[in-house]
Amino acid sequence: MAERGRPRAFDRAQALQKAMLLFWEKGFQGASMSELTAAMGINAPSLYACFGSKEALYREALALYEAGDGAELAAAIAAAPTAREAIEIYLMRSAALFSRPDKPAGCMVVLSVIHATGTSDEAGRALRDARGEMQGVMEARLRSDIARGELPPRCDPPAIAAFYATVQQGMSIRARDGANRTELEAVARGAMAAWAGLTGAQA
Repeated sequence: MAERGRPRAFDRAQALQKAMLLFWEKGFQGASMSELTAAMGINAPSLYACFGSKEALYREALALYEAGDGAELAAAIAAAPTAREAIEIYLMRSAALFSRPDKPAGCMVVLSVIHATGTSDEAGRALRDARGEMQGVMEARLRSDIARGELPPRCDPPAIAAFYATVQQGMSIRARDGANRTELEAVARGAMAAWAGLTGAQA
């Protein structure tokens, strides 16, 4: 028989995964402590002892999300033969990720814009940095293609990357509102139709 009052052992990684899914679905403020502990299979003292605070748990859950979907998108951008293909893959892959039936709809990082109420200024900065990271990845890819002569020197990488990041963020909101993969892919194709006008390159 276990000692009375002894904390119940639990799988930390599994508990964090479950917390991530709840925060993804409901956001920081929307996920109550009782919902978090129920989802994670632990009690409140164990949560605080292991993760420090609800906000620390949220930030760790966000980092876990970025290590999964975020890293996948960044790798796809880096591996594509051209910047145009990189951004098209980014948008089309986002359409697939945002509409998976076994995960909350949309992007956890994008949805943090509306889901981070109640977090500290420090957490707010971390969330803004996370949202800007993918835009920076696209900018770097565009600059690389300009340096190789695959895009005209007059291209504006920050403006182009901002445009496609904004499209992707809008796709996340549309997914949360119920848009399916086909509808999101149509948005992606429409955005790619603007490529020639944005870059001055051939479509």
